Amino acid sequence: MNRFLLLLALAITMSCNSANSDEEKTKQDNIAVVEKYIQAVQNKDVNTMADLLSDNYIGYGPGFTDSINKADAVANFKNLAENLYDKVNYTRSINLAATLTDGPHPGNYVSNWTHLTITYKDGRGPINLYANTSYRIENGKITLTRTIYDEADAMRQLGYEMHPAGE
Repeated sequence: MNRFLLLLALAITMSCNSANSDEEKTKQDNIAVVEKYIQAVQNKDVNTMADLLSDNYIGYGPGFTDSINKADAVANFKNLAENLYDKVNYTRSINLAATLTDGPHPGNYVSNWTHLTITYKDGRGPINLYANTSYRIENGKITLTRTIYDEADAMRQLGYEMHPAGE
């Protein structure tokens, strides 16, 4: 009887370790997808970016009502890379993977916190931002992002002043 209980305990422990290993591998794989995407942004590699976004991709932010689909996101970044940005550099980038089981968009996520430096082809900048993007990953593709950064601070760094409407 003791051998049976020992074998049962061993089998349960091994199955738990296997589940934890699978979950950890998924997290590592998802972080690798985000790191590859970030590298593509820094390299202004629009083709790799497009390959990493799912066909049903949707991006939200930074504004509350901002959203974009894959085709528009790829076209927008292609325009920025060719005509506006000289360099986009992620520094002090930290990634954290987690699985959300509830809420409006459950799934496997990677949250990226970074210090971002952007220089412009016309010599403006650089601007420095703290940004957070959460990426939902399914089958090795990014299906959803939510990006948050201070747009007003970016504009201020570029020399813009803000005034109330009508002023």
